[in-house]
Amino acid sequence: MTAAPTFEQLLGAARTSAVHLEMRDGYMAEPTLDAWKAGSREDLLAGDPEFQLWLKWVRDATARGVTVRRARVFSVPESDYIRWEHFISGANIAAGEQIRWLPRRRATDIAFPGNDFWVFDNETVLVLHHTGDGEPASDYMELTRDPKILALCSQAFEAVWERAVPHSEYKPT
Repeated sequence: MTAAPTFEQLLGAARTSAVHLEMRDGYMAEPTLDAWKAGSREDLLAGDPEFQLWLKWVRDATARGVTVRRARVFSVPESDYIRWEHFISGANIAAGEQIRWLPRRRATDIAFPGNDFWVFDNETVLVLHHTGDGEPASDYMELTRDPKILALCSQAFEAVWERAVPHSEYKPT
C-alpha cells in the first residue's frame, strides 16, 4: 500500500496551480498570535521554522510557474485570528502567494463544501478536517479526485476569488 503524499509533495508536484479556500474564523493556537494580541508588531514568524519552510515551498512552486492562490471567507467584525492572519500575510505574498479576502455576508449565495481545502492543478482535492477548536483533526488530510468534490471545490473557490478583495486593498476593522 502506497503512503499518501505529504502536503510538500503535493505542492512540489503541482504543475500549474494550487488554490486554497479557508472558511474558519480561527485555527489552532499560535504563540505569535498571543504576542500580536499583546501589541507586538515584530516579524515574530521570521524565526518560526515551520512558517519559513512554508514560504520556501511557495517560492519554489511559484519559481516553477505554479500559481498559488488563497482565499479567506470570514465573519465581520473579524476575529483576532483573522486580523492576525492579515498582519502576517505580507510574508506569504512576498513569497509569491496571492491572497484575497471575502466577508462571509458577501458569500451567502455561494455553495461551499463543509471543509477547507486545496485543489492542485484542477485535478486533486486535499480536504482539511479541523476540530471545533481549529486544531487539525486526527484524520486531518483527505485526498480525493472525486469529480463531484473537485467540481464543488473548484467552483466555490473561483466564485469566492471573483468577488473577494485583494490583500493589498482589504483592511480589517
